[in-house]
Amino acid sequence: MTEAAKKKYVIVGTGSRSKMFQKAITETYKSTSVLIAVCDINLGRADLAARACSHDGIAVEVYHSKDFDKMLQRHKPDVVVVCTRDKEHSEYICRSLEAGSDVITEKPMTIDEKKCQQIIDTVRKTGKSVRVTFNYRYSPIRSQIKEILMRGEIGDIQSVIFQWNLDTKHGADYFRRWHRNKENSGGLLVHKATHHFDLVNWWIRSRPVAVASMGKRGYYVPAQADALGLNNPGQRCFDCESKKICKFYLNLKDSNEMEQLYLNNEKQDGYYRDKCVFSTAIDIEDSANVMVKYENGVLLSYALTAFSPWEGYRIEFNGTRGRLEHKCIESSYINGDGTIQGQINKNESTITMYPHFASSYSIEVPDAKGGHGGGDDVMLQDLFGIRQNDPLERAADYVQGAWSILTGIAANRSVENGQFVSIDSLVDFSTKKS
Repeated sequence: MTEAAKKKYVIVGTGSRSKMFQKAITETYKSTSVLIAVCDINLGRADLAARACSHDGIAVEVYHSKDFDKMLQRHKPDVVVVCTRDKEHSEYICRSLEAGSDVITEKPMTIDEKKCQQIIDTVRKTGKSVRVTFNYRYSPIRSQIKEILMRGEIGDIQSVIFQWNLDTKHGADYFRRWHRNKENSGGLLVHKATHHFDLVNWWIRSRPVAVASMGKRGYYVPAQADALGLNNPGQRCFDCESKKICKFYLNLKDSNEMEQLYLNNEKQDGYYRDKCVFSTAIDIEDSANVMVKYENGVLLSYALTAFSPWEGYRIEFNGTRGRLEHKCIESSYINGDGTIQGQINKNESTITMYPHFASSYSIEVPDAKGGHGGGDDVMLQDLFGIRQNDPLERAADYVQGAWSILTGIAANRSVENGQFVSIDSLVDFSTKKS
């Protein structure tokens, strides 16, 4: 395939998460894809990405975020990959669609109902597409659960009990970064739980209609720093007086990637990657419980903990013919530390079936190597390779992206007002093309 015939991509947002897409476009699928430009608010990070992705005589151009529209006009990319902070997703998604490009966006698609409505309206108006990167759908173990449920082995699903644990390594990392403020991320009920709510939507083949929630921040607070004997913790780990005894100390120089991406580029935008997890500036919850009613009548009870001793989840599906229980232990990580993210521990992960009026039995958990339970590479193939027919319907568009975040958005509102929130009161999907 000639260079002119390859699909043209640009990436906006060049932090650690975008590296997965950079590699897919410029290495794994370079025979059909070409990365022509990168864009970021921090030109230091953008330069690093461009140097890493330029090869075979192809130079990747660098743009500051203020020149995003100029980049689109000059290069007319087929697809824009959005990997910015969550609060900026809608802006770049809509500007890309208006310019005639399709979009691949990191999750969550956006963080509130107003921005979600803007995306819905812009997709309908332009006729362009938005893909949301729900890599958990592609993990073999999650796909196996989907297949079991599709076969009807527990009958019609009536209720789901879902507990997700982030441990004190991975969970704490959300309290160091820009995610620690709801104005940036929507909080963990949007940023992180979008994965979990999407899995439920996909597993039970339905959408949420009503949500109630309670949440609090009780662990990543100054009082916990006192309890751990951390006297006078600083704004960040780098120059904190308590770093020698703090279990949450993050040394950015221990990771070449984080040192290059963040520490060496702080002067560009003043962003600190190692802020104190016990800061008074944090405004997201570290514990939450959510109840959801779905269009097909299924009831969900969901709990999220961000300071667990172990990383992973438990889920139970109750059906008219029995019950499926699944436990999954995942490897912990700090985003950008160079380790494999979310790798499944097969020896500690289980699927157990409890049919009515019969003995229980176990189902072997499939082998899955690679990031996020073996789903990352499968998803990248679906995004950038030759599309195959998929009976599991794992590809997610803007509609699935909306249903996943709307549960979290409604949960945030319920935490604030103590009431059930109707999903239909948040957005209108009836918008027609203009």
